[in-house]
Amino acid sequence: MAPDPDLLFEVLTPLGFTVRVTRARWHVIATTKHPAMVGREDVVRATLENPGEVRQSRSDEQVFLFYQVERSNRWVCAVAKHADDEGFLITANPTDAIKEGSRVWPK
Repeated sequence: MAPDPDLLFEVLTPLGFTVRVTRARWHVIATTKHPAMVGREDVVRATLENPGEVRQSRSDEQVFLFYQVERSNRWVCAVAKHADDEGFLITANPTDAIKEGSRVWPK
């Protein structure tokens, strides 16, 4: 099977589900939602693959926030949804705080 030209990357998270990121979705994230993420696809991929911490959203149990430290009091947060055995990236952004929610990884 030929690779999907619309797929930017696909990565297995430590929670055991795969997150797919299309080129179109990344374009929206990096140009409209969080321009600070332009050119940072590899950082987001690494955050999903090997986060320092993962929290479950308080408002949606299918949404997980993956955090990776960048420097003192600064993290990259990749937000992914896992529904119907599929995972997809909702957004990614730099942040100065880890959101509330249940820590699910590492336990």
